[in-house]
Amino acid sequence: MILKDILASLNHDAEIKDIRIGIFHTAVLTRNCGLAASLPRDALKQTPPLVASPGFLMDRTARELTDMVFSESILEAAIGMAAINSLIDIDESRCSELNASEIIAEKGRGRNVAIIGHFPFIPKIREIVQNLWVIEKNPQPGDYPEEKAKELIPEADVLAITGTAITNHTIEELLRLKNKNTYTIVLGDSAILSPVLFDYGVDAIAGTKVLDPDLVLRCISQGANFRQIKGTRKLIMLKG
Repeated sequence: MILKDILASLNHDAEIKDIRIGIFHTAVLTRNCGLAASLPRDALKQTPPLVASPGFLMDRTARELTDMVFSESILEAAIGMAAINSLIDIDESRCSELNASEIIAEKGRGRNVAIIGHFPFIPKIREIVQNLWVIEKNPQPGDYPEEKAKELIPEADVLAITGTAITNHTIEELLRLKNKNTYTIVLGDSAILSPVLFDYGVDAIAGTKVLDPDLVLRCISQGANFRQIKGTRKLIMLKG
């Protein structure tokens, strides 16, 4: 339902100008340039072909491209996510130029924090919270496997969910697990800066606005990870 409501909020009257699938990130250029994580480790576990009709995706309409977000193929869903982010007209009057780690630190100090996805700022957050539970599909040392989500999320005072949970269609299940008073953040380059998410219990969205599409497309095509992508601006949109 989250994805259906977001798609219903978009103006799909836009030309598909470019599509790039890098090893770490995917970009789609329409009115704006939108980003999404490519999730290569998860994608490569799936049965090929991972993308239907490669080389002809720009023949599709913007609506056909955003509908790819419903695909069970991770790479196709990432294209759909990037297309959605390219069509979002971000209301910057509702946004602040902050990093997600800052708001997690502010809301989580001395409290229980659950983070879905392993982010570089995790060691700093661990120093100031009471308990930190990092839940990952591909766990690193100290992380919890995704099966632990049902046990840990209801105990969290702050819940931070990677935007890729929208891509892999798990976000609604994760949101159902949280306590009604849990402060909830969706973050990452896949995060959709749309107020529609606030209708589903999200309090803050930490996403990315592309300022220089040519530079971003070049970085992604040359294998940039998120921190290496130039020409972007990090924004946080707050509920209310």
